Amino acid sequence: MKNIILLLFLFPEFLQAQHSKQFVLFDVEFTYTKENADNSTPSKSHYYVTGDMLNQHRPTDWTTPVDFRNGSVHIRLEVLEKPAGKLPTTWTLCYIPNQGQGNGYGCTNTGLYTEEGVYESDVSMNSFWENQAIVWSKGIKQMDLVIKDDSGGKGHAHNRADHENFFPTKVRITMIQVAAGEAYDAALVPSLTEK
Repeated sequence: MKNIILLLFLFPEFLQAQHSKQFVLFDVEFTYTKENADNSTPSKSHYYVTGDMLNQHRPTDWTTPVDFRNGSVHIRLEVLEKPAGKLPTTWTLCYIPNQGQGNGYGCTNTGLYTEEGVYESDVSMNSFWENQAIVWSKGIKQMDLVIKDDSGGKGHAHNRADHENFFPTKVRITMIQVAAGEAYDAALVPSLTEK
């Protein structure tokens, strides 16, 4: 119990998301190898964010009482290690819902990068691929992070003949959901500078 109270005190972004203007959906740091990419299941080149890796206080309904569905997502990518060669790389970030429709899931991305560093962007929740295929009132159960090259949707990095330009890599990816009509406030996420 003391640990839970301490966590909520040190990281206020993990408080009940329903009553805030933004919340951290997840914040993960990991090393990803060619072996990881080849052996990830059910799909290759995927890193799965599930269970305790997701904010346990994320809203069940993203439409009310706070409208996160029509807000934005602040994507922060910290590339800690990347092979030499500066080949363009991106991570596709897929929302996997408790209930889907049509395609059944939707994805945004980190944008392309060629070297180590911090990359941030704000993306409208109504602008990314298949965002309407998610029943947002039923919530999100997991996130699938997919490492790709710059060739488009099918460009999974494990398929590259020159895969040594993509693996191994070490990244930290954070997604902060921002309510409709609000702007991302980094001051509300102090843990981003504490790792």
